[in-house]
Amino acid sequence: MGKGEQTREAILVHALRLATKLGFEGLTIGRLADDLELSKSGLFAHFKSKENLQVQVLEMASRRFIDEVIRPALATPRGERRVRALFERWLAWEASPSLPGGCPFTAASTEFDDRPGSARDFVVKSQKDWLETVANTARTAIQEGDFDPDLDCEQFAHDLQGIMLAYGHASRLLRDPKARARAERAFDTRVQSARGAARTTSRTGARRR
Repeated sequence: MGKGEQTREAILVHALRLATKLGFEGLTIGRLADDLELSKSGLFAHFKSKENLQVQVLEMASRRFIDEVIRPALATPRGERRVRALFERWLAWEASPSLPGGCPFTAASTEFDDRPGSARDFVVKSQKDWLETVANTARTAIQEGDFDPDLDCEQFAHDLQGIMLAYGHASRLLRDPKARARAERAFDTRVQSARGAARTTSRTGARRR
C-alpha cells in the first residue's frame, strides 16, 4: 500500500468512527478536515463530494464487517454452530470499541431509508447481502439436520435481524443493562423454534436404530 493509500485509509478509519457518533449526514469534508487538522481542499481532492465520502466510508465498513463477522463465522462448522457464530460475531461487532456509536449500517439504514442516491443504494445492497448470508446459513443448518426442513429461511433471517436491531436500541438508547442477555434469550428461543421437527426426527431415528 502506497503512502497515498495509507493516508486515505487513515482518513476513512477516522471518518467511520465519526459517522457512528454523528451519523452519516453529520459526516462532512469540513468536519473531517477540522478533526484531522487537514485542509478542506486536500480532502476534497480525495473524495470530491460529501456523498462520495459517505459511500467510501460505507465500503470500508462493509470490508471490515466481512473480515470481522462473516468470514470467521463461515469458517466454523456448518449447521447451527455457524448460525450461532454469525450472531455472536455480530454482537461483538456492535460492541466494538472501534465503532463508538455502534453498527454503522444501523445508523445508515435509518438516515438513508428515504433518501435516494448512491449511499442508499450501497446500504440496501449490503443489507440484502447480509440477510441472504443469514438465510443461506440457516439452509446449511437444515442440510445438517439441525433445523426443521420446513423452516422459512428468509423469515428466520428477518427475525434474527429484528433481534439485532432491538439489541442496538436497548443497549445504546435505553442503556438497558440486560440488553445482551435479552438478545441472547430471544436468539435461543428463535433457534429452538427453528429446530422444530428436526430434533424430534433425530431422536426418533436414534431410538429406531
